[in-house]
Amino acid sequence: MDIKVGDVIVCKKNHPCGGCRFVVLRVGMDFKIRCEKCGHEIMVPRTKIEKNIKRVESAF
Repeated sequence: MDIKVGDVIVCKKNHPCGGCRFVVLRVGMDFKIRCEKCGHEIMVPRTKIEKNIKRVESAF
């Protein structure tokens, strides 16, 4: 899966605040993502986030 910093990912599961769109801040073995609705930043392992992605909206 080709995900870059700045992309917006839409996840299958919602964040507890109700948002499902996240901005990618860091890519590697772990992804650092920020919820667009509440601004909370989360570190998620690559395997877990790749299973949970519904679609990727490119930044450019």
